[in-house]
Amino acid sequence: MPILIVTTEKSGLDKYSQEIARRLKVRKIESRRYLSLLESYRLSRMIQRLDDIVHLPNQNFARYAIFLKSPFIITVHDLVRSCFGFDRETLAERVLLKLDKMGIKRASHVIAVSHCTKNDLVSYLKIPQQKISVIYNGVDHDVFKPYDVKPLDNPYILYVGSERPRKNLGRLFYAFAKLKRDFPELKLVKVGEPGRSGKYRTQVLRQLDNLGITREVIFVGHLTGAELARYYSGAALLAYPSLYEGFGLPPLEAMACGCPVVTSNTSALPEVVGDAGIMVDPYDSNSLAQAMARVLTDKNLREEMVRKGFEQARKFSWEETARQTQEVYNKVLAGG
Repeated sequence: MPILIVTTEKSGLDKYSQEIARRLKVRKIESRRYLSLLESYRLSRMIQRLDDIVHLPNQNFARYAIFLKSPFIITVHDLVRSCFGFDRETLAERVLLKLDKMGIKRASHVIAVSHCTKNDLVSYLKIPQQKISVIYNGVDHDVFKPYDVKPLDNPYILYVGSERPRKNLGRLFYAFAKLKRDFPELKLVKVGEPGRSGKYRTQVLRQLDNLGITREVIFVGHLTGAELARYYSGAALLAYPSLYEGFGLPPLEAMACGCPVVTSNTSALPEVVGDAGIMVDPYDSNSLAQAMARVLTDKNLREEMVRKGFEQARKFSWEETARQTQEVYNKVLAGG
């Protein structure tokens, strides 16, 4: 029976392993996403004793593959550090990135969560195309669906995610500040813990203060899926102007809840949103503000976006993700 490492944190990246684990016949081993080398060595020794193929659920586990002797599959959600880079990387981070790349190249098969990510794997890591399967992430339609609730009394724009620079919050704040002139009651709700991006919170707060909108932005911590679905349902729109995403779960979840999406025209986001959302140049704050204003003022446009969003979201499900993942397991077990 295939072995699946199930990560136990609460981010979108961890949701992947938890969702497919519920739908596949696998031997599950729970683990934190980031382990010390000693912990990863112990984990690999335990896996080796089970003598079966291993599914590493995200690219952060690739560094631990140096200890694996059995065949393994790895899911790559993005190559953000190769494509976008990080500021002020430490020597340790550079070493781990090199180990991650080595681990991905050693995999028996690679699952990419979008064609964008597949193209990045081919371009940056020179992985042969025939070694990669594109399997989209899913959405739980029993959880992410419309709710007739309003978490806030004021109308609000919703953002879901971290505060890392590539999430482009600075331009979102600027666009929101412009909107406030015409929509004085409007709020911006930012959902998600700072997490590993916590060091950017000071910078975010400084940006809000400089724009004079500190009291107009509401920070909400971690939410359960059902709680998050209610925030999507009550929002005027989801703004997701990220500079780079290997997939992008929040736009998909928003569409499933009947929330219009304004997002970037870059990376994997067009694959997720299709023609259901408005896509803009994420480097152009004015275009972002104009797109959000259109959704706020044009009732017919909003209704069309909601309808198309439901249609687009129905193309994705964790059941289909699990089914296609099982096909990859079968292929690797057969020696393919």
